[in-house]
Amino acid sequence: MKTKQLITYTFIALIIGLGFGWLIFGNSPKDSSTHKNSLESKKEEIWTCSMHPQIRQPEPGDCPICGMDLIPLEANSNSNPLVFEMTEEAIKIANIQTTIVGLGNSNSKEIKLSGKIKADETNSASIVSHISGRIEKLFISYTGERVNKGQKIASIYSPKLITAQKELLEAYKVKDINPKLYEATASKLKFWKLSEEQIQAIISSEKIIESFNIYASYSGVVLNKKVSVGDYLKEGEILFDIQNLNQLWAVFDVYETELSNIKKGTEISFSTPAIPGKTFTSTINFVDPIINPTTRTASIRTSITNQSNLLKPEMFLEGKINANNNSSESLLVPKSSVLWTGEKSVVYVKLPESKIPSFEFREVLIGESVGENYLVKKGISNGEQVVTNGAFVIDASAQLNNQSSMMNRNLVSNNIILNDLPDYTNSTSSQFKTQLNKMTDAYILLKDVLIEGNTTKASEKASSLINTLTKVDMKLLKGEAHIYWMEKLNEIKISSNQIVKSKEIKEQREVFSKLSESIISTLKTFGVEKNTFYVQYCPMAENDKGAYWLSKESTIKNPYFGEEMLTCGTVKEKIDNNYRNNHSPMSGHNH
Repeated sequence: MKTKQLITYTFIALIIGLGFGWLIFGNSPKDSSTHKNSLESKKEEIWTCSMHPQIRQPEPGDCPICGMDLIPLEANSNSNPLVFEMTEEAIKIANIQTTIVGLGNSNSKEIKLSGKIKADETNSASIVSHISGRIEKLFISYTGERVNKGQKIASIYSPKLITAQKELLEAYKVKDINPKLYEATASKLKFWKLSEEQIQAIISSEKIIESFNIYASYSGVVLNKKVSVGDYLKEGEILFDIQNLNQLWAVFDVYETELSNIKKGTEISFSTPAIPGKTFTSTINFVDPIINPTTRTASIRTSITNQSNLLKPEMFLEGKINANNNSSESLLVPKSSVLWTGEKSVVYVKLPESKIPSFEFREVLIGESVGENYLVKKGISNGEQVVTNGAFVIDASAQLNNQSSMMNRNLVSNNIILNDLPDYTNSTSSQFKTQLNKMTDAYILLKDVLIEGNTTKASEKASSLINTLTKVDMKLLKGEAHIYWMEKLNEIKISSNQIVKSKEIKEQREVFSKLSESIISTLKTFGVEKNTFYVQYCPMAENDKGAYWLSKESTIKNPYFGEEMLTCGTVKEKIDNNYRNNHSPMSGHNH
């Protein structure tokens, strides 16, 4: 009975288990396939962080660095290396702020300077002995003592002077017979600074002056006391250095970037901490023509009257100049938006009407400082938005994402070298273009031997290239086109000569990149005649800085690596009869 019941319970359990199994796995073939495809789809999708693009994960989640939500990689992908995209959330976290660039009044700006009081070198003098002898007395005893013009400062015993006085008395006795002898002896005494009154006193008294007094010929203070009582002086030897402090110089250092705002006659006001509440005003009367190579400054100075003796040499000064610029309105950009300040600086410009907030890496030409702004000479237009807070965050993120940044400038610099060019294609004659074609053919032959890695042949082909330059008639060009060709001609000659002289293939290839840029710029500027050239680019050349070259074929044959990486590169542009400088670049990269 129990056995029968056990079989019955087992059968019922089996039926129930099969029912649950059917419910769960009844449609397993279809569900399994769908689930598998879903997993594969998720596996193919990569998630990244908009602030830290180096993060790559196969599924959504939080960034392990900043905790932000990861986004699909496609949402942050961008083919333009100059543009970096960020999510709204990333912008808030990084506190990215922008300012609209506009025209501002740059007519006047204040330049702050630091300087010192210096002695006026034109008011310094040395008191010397006009005769040789021994110092009997000194009436000036220490450095810093004030001396007035005509003041007696020393007494000298001079054997020569005694002898000369005796000669004077003897000559005076025969003056009527030999007047020239008398004149000669009197002149000798006058040369030693004896006055006519002293000479007549000697004759009248018939007494010899044994000690000769020396008088100050200038007023001032003693800077250097160079003698003591008992010293024997030679004729012309210095006793004291005197400096007049009634007129002083105020000398200031000006950075070379500010020199364009300063010239002779510019008014300057200054003060010194030693005299609180006192402001002095004068005009600049000297601008040093030489820049200090260490501090990159030049000295300017002004003269200041010091009758009250308030100012003293070596006092520190704080100066101000209100400089006027020529233009009343100029394009200004906030200083906080500029990275790597210099002639070629970097800003990030927010692109308008983009679905995803995008910021473009932009190289700009910066001018003078105007308060909290810089003058912008080139690179930004009126009304554009520049990042004023968080620019460094964007730059760092772009660098991690292998996009253009301060540390990865070659992505943009090469583009500027080859595209920011004048266009003389329409005004250049067919004859000149044909001559350029022959020059380029010689360049192509040089490129081919560099692919082979043949140093000797490279020198020979570079020499041949130089010969073709002599056949390019520069008289066919006029005006600015002529000047531009002269610049490129010089560049091509210098690079070609370096290749001729070089004995190392690595060095020849390095110089070849500069030569290529000059050749490409020349063809783009003047145009070609019945020929087609391909501008090709290898991002790994020049130690990953990237380098261009020209080829007559679209097939990549890399002259910078040769057989090592023969096909590494991409075709960037095609230069033919129809080429103009606004031609859009081609894409594609082989490796």
